[in-house]
Amino acid sequence: MQLNKCVFLDRDGVLNEERGDYTYRVEDFNIITGVPEALQILKAAGYRLVIVTNQGGIAKGLYTKTNMLACHQKLQQACNYLIDAIYYAPAHPSVSASLARKPDSLMLEKAIARFNLDITQSWLVGDQHRDILAAQKVGVKPIWIKNEPTAPLTDVLVAPDLLAAAKLITQNNKTGK
Repeated sequence: MQLNKCVFLDRDGVLNEERGDYTYRVEDFNIITGVPEALQILKAAGYRLVIVTNQGGIAKGLYTKTNMLACHQKLQQACNYLIDAIYYAPAHPSVSASLARKPDSLMLEKAIARFNLDITQSWLVGDQHRDILAAQKVGVKPIWIKNEPTAPLTDVLVAPDLLAAAKLITQNNKTGK
């Protein structure tokens, strides 16, 4: 059976603007410039695209699954339905425990099994330390979205946005790194 490669994507701060608060209203869900182009580049290079996002506001009662799904629909429409799957962890540590919530890796593990993924050819792009930790737990290569030139951990690539990260991924794919 053929293994597939994947780019896991955090949501807030990578695909849509980080507001510093929960983003659950469609009118506040602003897709970052360059995201549709970045996803096209990755899809053309043969990557599955899977979102893995913590959505603890659901457990806290701040918004509903329906609110979140409306934002995801807006994202899919804006990105020409290139995203293969969206996994979300509705739990929040203040309310309930969850192995799905990053920095744990259950969302990634589910996608690895579902899509028969080769972790050595897969990446995770995130903007939080917990994203990097989740990637490292399952053995996928992390890219940290950050405007500062330093990485949170050793052996972590840094990019200013998803478009730059997509170019790093496809360059590394060509060079076999």
